[in-house]
Amino acid sequence: MTRKPGLAIAVATALFLTAPAGATDAYNTDKVAINVDTVATGLEHPWGVAVLPDGTYLVTERPGRMRLVKDGKVSAPISGLPKIATGGQGGLLDVALSGDFDTSGVIYFTYSEPGRGGAGTALARANLVRNGSQARLDDVTVLFSMDRKSRGGRHFGSRIAVADDGSLFFTIGDRGDGDRAQDPMDHAGAVLRINPDGSIPSDNPYANADNALPELWSKGHRNAQGIDFDTKTNVLYTVEHGARGGDEINRPEPGLNFGWPVISYGRHYSGAKIGIGTEASGYQQPIYYWDPSIAPGALAVYRGAMFPEWDGDFLVTALKDQMLVRIDRDAAGNIVGEERLLQDRYGRMRDVIAAPDGALLVLTDDSDGVILRISRQ
Repeated sequence: MTRKPGLAIAVATALFLTAPAGATDAYNTDKVAINVDTVATGLEHPWGVAVLPDGTYLVTERPGRMRLVKDGKVSAPISGLPKIATGGQGGLLDVALSGDFDTSGVIYFTYSEPGRGGAGTALARANLVRNGSQARLDDVTVLFSMDRKSRGGRHFGSRIAVADDGSLFFTIGDRGDGDRAQDPMDHAGAVLRINPDGSIPSDNPYANADNALPELWSKGHRNAQGIDFDTKTNVLYTVEHGARGGDEINRPEPGLNFGWPVISYGRHYSGAKIGIGTEASGYQQPIYYWDPSIAPGALAVYRGAMFPEWDGDFLVTALKDQMLVRIDRDAAGNIVGEERLLQDRYGRMRDVIAAPDGALLVLTDDSDGVILRISRQ
């Protein structure tokens, strides 16, 4: 586990609706000069983005809309979404393409689902059907529905990572009730794994257990809103919100418990101590944490071709601190530094992914949110 180092920071209708793009901004970072282009505007709290094979962006908006973005133009909302509970941190959340999207057209998405007792995180699959600038979702199927709905608009998670074998890893927050993250019969505060048809993989750690839910992969997470595989090593990583301090990057593995709220590097917002301290037997340590908190939005493990200088590094968006953080890793995967990019330049940063060409796509979390493209000068 590495604590945040004190390093130098580099400031660095159904028809498409025209969304003007901004001018290119140029910045120098520690290792490479970059351009930042605003490629689309006018999105209401965009939350997740995926790149379709023809280069079109598929974007979710938290208030419950999904859109296509092509050549700087934002489509009307895609029809066919299920009923979504919106409010607070809830709404339409992440989106991901299936591994065989080219032939199947299947996408996955997470959202806050209304139900008895309140709302809970759900994961669905659908076929994305396009006809020019028009699109709809067909055959929407809910693959997973959180077992215990609850009131309140906090800590739904939820990001998706699609494994090479097609299984789906996704995150759920503790729904504002930390004790739920330690209950093995509760989906809250966890990383979960299911098959693409919603069934349970036979090698899940609790697939045949009587004292834990079979979907669980790891527990003790507060509110993980970032998840990604390192495509070189096939290692899974998450980033999650702490309270007042204690934002963490973790490496979820089957059956591990990451301690929330028994251990934490943060404190309650009142200033009171959380749990029993920063470590205890049976609980995993983060591989990196921030104190004070930066409020992380998403995580990408960079393996793109455009920035070989960043190969293997973690890229983390920050909401409260309004920046993109690069966690520098050496060839062995050890964390050796941190660089803060674009701080206070574009507002709250929500999602980050690497596009097929290696450029980065970043979403800003605002009522007039934008898509930024970060490329090499």
